[in-house]
Amino acid sequence: MSWFRRPPRPTVEQPDPDALAERFWADWHVALPEVAAALGDGEPQRVENLLCDLVAAVHPDLHFALERGTRSIYALVISGQEDPALRPYTDAWKAAAPADTAIWEFHDSVPAVPDPTEVTVTLGEHRVALADVRVFAQVDAEAGVIDVAVHHPVLAELAPAARSAMTFLPLDATLGERLAGERLRRVETAAIDPEGSIGLLELRELVHRLAG
Repeated sequence: MSWFRRPPRPTVEQPDPDALAERFWADWHVALPEVAAALGDGEPQRVENLLCDLVAAVHPDLHFALERGTRSIYALVISGQEDPALRPYTDAWKAAAPADTAIWEFHDSVPAVPDPTEVTVTLGEHRVALADVRVFAQVDAEAGVIDVAVHHPVLAELAPAARSAMTFLPLDATLGERLAGERLRRVETAAIDPEGSIGLLELRELVHRLAG
């Protein structure tokens, strides 16, 4: 998964999110042949700056990714990283999006993958198989949230930034960014496999039961 973000810009008053979304999709249709050609050639970096500009025009703090789709060949994901201030922009963007096709699908938050235990992430010399992730989950049923501690044998060998990323990535892959943001309250890294830990698919089932 490759995420891109423009450098921070000075805060300015933003136009109406609906108008920004409509302009994005108009520009997207113009840019689509160039984007398709780059992806077809296996060179998504050719259109990185183009897409950065399109997304930043909706809001400069949004992130985006080009992914393999779950129902379509490609997926365009735009995320506000669950920042409530950005939700109006991602909501408007998704509401104005065209219907998914066999080629493209569109997501306003990072979607869950069908089976996270089949995913392996490469970080430098490390290969992190999500099947080996173990999670200790403490449920607060009254609040409807779960506190989790995430363990993987490789985490102790990673630099702090990579360790933090690899603590959250399995959770987003398992639950999807939005459900993880809604139902996971406190997230920590566990140095050793906690007693009573569960796998990612068990965590998904637990969260789905809690969410009804």
